Amino acid sequence: MRLAVLSDIHGNLTAFEAVLADLESVGSVDKIWVLGDLAALGPRPVECIRKVKAMQEAAEKGTFGVISGNTDRYLVTGERMPTPPAKDEEAFAKLATAWSIRDRQFNWGMAQLGFEDYEYLKKLRHELSVKVARYGPVIGYHAVPGDDEAMLLPDTPEEQALDYLLDREGVLAIGGHIHRQMNRDLGAWRVVNVGSVGMSFDMPGKAQWGLFTFLEDSLMVDLRAVPYDVDAVIADLHAVGFPDPDAAAARYQ
Repeated sequence: MRLAVLSDIHGNLTAFEAVLADLESVGSVDKIWVLGDLAALGPRPVECIRKVKAMQEAAEKGTFGVISGNTDRYLVTGERMPTPPAKDEEAFAKLATAWSIRDRQFNWGMAQLGFEDYEYLKKLRHELSVKVARYGPVIGYHAVPGDDEAMLLPDTPEEQALDYLLDREGVLAIGGHIHRQMNRDLGAWRVVNVGSVGMSFDMPGKAQWGLFTFLEDSLMVDLRAVPYDVDAVIADLHAVGFPDPDAAAARYQ
């Protein structure tokens, strides 16, 4: 069985299309999972939502799964990620500026959506799972099971990482959210992060995804990173009137 996993597209259609081309180049897969954050903070939120939706509708039943991420929830509910209080006056001034830019960009993304796009995000589920014969249960989530904002990082203490998975049954846990790739053996669990399609933090200019190949009772993990045209994305930010495009451009470089 071959499972392709994508996460954190973030409205970056150019990167998304690069991943889809790479996915096609590796041959057929049995399942595709998309682990959330489809639209917000990029120049093409609607196009990314509709491409995921079209892929889902074209797939055979049970072969395509998509869930919500925290920024999908923000577009639906108007919530924002909480940030620690400012420690001093300088930090306070920066915080006010950062919040202003953040809110303009989320509000712009929301304004691009049609009601059907909004409804699609609103109805997304929050976890995926499959039981692979001879290997065992596999789960997919955005950040950690039951929490789309927590941070399970490469240096998260092992005990804390295992606590995040305490209420789930499985042997392989696959997530996104942190915008960097990770492959950790925690004994009872193997924890993999496929990185970000549209806004990688550890490999700027690369569109990341993961290919999981199950052979009998073994697993091959191929964490892939595909170059895409960053200059075209930055030009697109300006072309569509994305708020504070220079601030947004820094995310891709």
